[in-house]
Amino acid sequence: MLIATDPSNARVIREIETLSQAQREQLLARSDAAWPDWATRSFAQRGEVLRAVANQLRQDREHLALLMTEEMGKPIKEARAEVDKATWCAEHYAEHAEDYLKPLTLASDASHSYVQHLPLGPVLGILPWNAPMWLAFRFCAPALMAGNTCVVKHDPHVPGCAQALAESFDKAGAPQDIYLNLPLANPDVEAAIRDPRIHAVSFTGSDRAGAQVAAMAASEIKPSVLELGGSDPCIVLADADLDKAADIITLSRIINAGQSCIAAKRIIVEAPVYDAMVERLAERLSKLVMGDPREESTDVGPIAREDLRDNLARQVQLSIEAGARCLLGGEVPPGPGFFYPVTLLANVTPEMAAFREETFGPVAVVIRADDEAHALDMANDTPYGLAASVWSSATRGEALAAKIRAGQVAVNGIVKTDPRLPSGGIKRSGYGRELGPHGIHAFVNAQQVWVGPVKT
Repeated sequence: MLIATDPSNARVIREIETLSQAQREQLLARSDAAWPDWATRSFAQRGEVLRAVANQLRQDREHLALLMTEEMGKPIKEARAEVDKATWCAEHYAEHAEDYLKPLTLASDASHSYVQHLPLGPVLGILPWNAPMWLAFRFCAPALMAGNTCVVKHDPHVPGCAQALAESFDKAGAPQDIYLNLPLANPDVEAAIRDPRIHAVSFTGSDRAGAQVAAMAASEIKPSVLELGGSDPCIVLADADLDKAADIITLSRIINAGQSCIAAKRIIVEAPVYDAMVERLAERLSKLVMGDPREESTDVGPIAREDLRDNLARQVQLSIEAGARCLLGGEVPPGPGFFYPVTLLANVTPEMAAFREETFGPVAVVIRADDEAHALDMANDTPYGLAASVWSSATRGEALAAKIRAGQVAVNGIVKTDPRLPSGGIKRSGYGRELGPHGIHAFVNAQQVWVGPVKT
């Protein structure tokens, strides 16, 4: 049984039966049977389907947004924006997939030699709870436009979101079974990964679970893409626009109550402007409203689960005990739900839990750096390598970006995912890329074609 709990009040709001082994087999067989016809359709025909699904998402926008708010606590105004972003992703790949996958001519001894990009077959997406609509389309839009069919296993805590997305495809009149919801308990996922009808796997989640998924896929000789955790550094140098930086860092840190892999998590500030930056962050963070995520005025909703809130509280408490200064928040509030207040920790140092571990919640962690070189060393002092940001002059920021060990760097802006640009990490943040032209190349057969006779 998949059980959805409203994190704003800890009440069970939805229960959905998981698939039996026989039902799982039937669903995978349906995806496999749907693939040959879908693979032969033109890019224009596939794009027509994706545009119809995008239009359906627009019609279902309020319903889909409320499901996210109920099941994982996303503030309603952010939930609507997430549906809009999923819509954008579908339409982007409908428009650009053919160009992204156009054949590439390569000179050789052949009369003509080239690489064409062919679909693989059914692919499995294993998705987390923190952005159920957006991450589903980040996976399925490029995969479907490449000619694959998609089987999607959502996190057990958002079963309503998972079911509603599959229904959106049906209501849009999409060809039957090109997108299927796979409501499985986590221990049953291995059988789906190993099933011979699944040809590739995309996983978004923790590095621990990602390592397990990668091992299973590799043992079956199947390609995988992993987007895992991050402890993203945000470097603020002395020549930065501090007011602009404070605005954007505040936004980055509290989106989705801080439950984002690419949020600014370790704010590393050069010594001459450290105190000024802490003051600006405290001013902005103190104005944010924590409350019922259904309310339009709410900026920060609850943490998605009680165990996640408990871990966040542990990280904050250990850091305070090790010498961090807590300027805002820092204590679990009384009352129902899994709320955690907006928290600001200053004077954090590299041995503290708030530095060493990924903090998945509305906790801003500020670290003092002696100079640029010191800031860079601390930025790279992490097992993760998902994303980073730099605030300085554009020239200095770009030069520093090349030295940061991360898959994505924003200079004087917010780190974000964009259908036009590739996204992904290195080190324990995963491998492979999603989105942009790179994302659609993740799950295709890059087939070399050599046409004779030999050139003379």
